[in-house]
Amino acid sequence: QVQLVESGGGLVQAGGSLRLSCTASGSIRSIDVMGWYRQAPGKQRELVAHITSGGSPNYAASVMGRFTISRDNAKNTVYLQMISLEPEDTAVYYCHAGILDWTNTYSNYWGQGTQVTVSS
Repeated sequence: QVQLVESGGGLVQAGGSLRLSCTASGSIRSIDVMGWYRQAPGKQRELVAHITSGGSPNYAASVMGRFTISRDNAKNTVYLQMISLEPEDTAVYYCHAGILDWTNTYSNYWGQGTQVTVSS
């Protein structure tokens, strides 16, 4: 069994900053890509950023230059540092990880979601 637990969401004013964290635990042999998605009310879930096991990041155009994704492989944790937040960043943010477990089964796992609200 594998779990992803997120933390760090909240309410912030436009221009402010937040840092999200997500830690994977359980029967983990290795973690491939880790990332963050978000879903705003009435919209589809969209990729925000992801990062490979080797540390190569990829960002959505809308967050480029404002968000930074990083990971600590020793802690099975991925972070999302968000600065210059805009009201359009308001959404539920979901952590994602591609994980190989000790039965050699590769699966995609999701966190429970954390709310980020940016007020104007």
